[in-house]
Amino acid sequence: MIVFPAIDLKDGAAVRLRQGEMDSATVFNSDPADQARRFREAGFEWLHVVDLNGAFEGYPVNRDTVAAIVEAVDLRIQLGGGIRDLKTIETWLSAGIERVILGTVAVKDPELVKEACRNFPGRVVVGIDARGGRVAVEGWAQVSELAATELAQRFEDAGVAAIVYTDIDRDGLLQGANVAATAALARAISVPVIASGGVASLDDITALLAVEDSGIEGVICGRALYDGRIDPAAVLALTRSTAESSAG
Repeated sequence: MIVFPAIDLKDGAAVRLRQGEMDSATVFNSDPADQARRFREAGFEWLHVVDLNGAFEGYPVNRDTVAAIVEAVDLRIQLGGGIRDLKTIETWLSAGIERVILGTVAVKDPELVKEACRNFPGRVVVGIDARGGRVAVEGWAQVSELAATELAQRFEDAGVAAIVYTDIDRDGLLQGANVAATAALARAISVPVIASGGVASLDDITALLAVEDSGIEGVICGRALYDGRIDPAAVLALTRSTAESSAG
């Protein structure tokens, strides 16, 4: 299982929100490139980066900050937030981003997502952010009537590399991952799922590892990494030992 440390960008700083509320931002590092280097030094191989301003505005806002992160580390980066047309997708992928995450546009323009998958195979991720099981869009500001599972199934044969499933009700609150809902979504589709929202301790990682065979590819860790509730060395050791046991 891949552990994705999260760097959420607001006004050029690395922050964490509570339930997606922009006015609840806590700044953890005013230099996101420095934070990326710290995660690399800790042994992580991927970064999960979100342009929060971009998610609300509908277009990339923290371009320079993302570019600084790409320049600072040789990690694989998946990026979301305000990516809503093919030109922006191509720009980010050619700038060193490994995978783009499409959220709002997956609801509003699914054909664009499918075209992006055809043009950039293996490099498009769909982000499904749910509140009460219903998909939220526009930086989580709007909740649709669409069920998370229904949206995921629409992209079953599109060539999506993965689906990031975020439980907004738990995001940033350290109340524990919604393991049951994540596993249920993973079982309902063939696309790998990345868990996000509420991860508070190694116990959450252990619980996700226990249902990894449902189709869970990874887990995104945010606030718990920043405040020390999850030790980078411990979580990487846990996931690697589990992988070795499975391989054996």
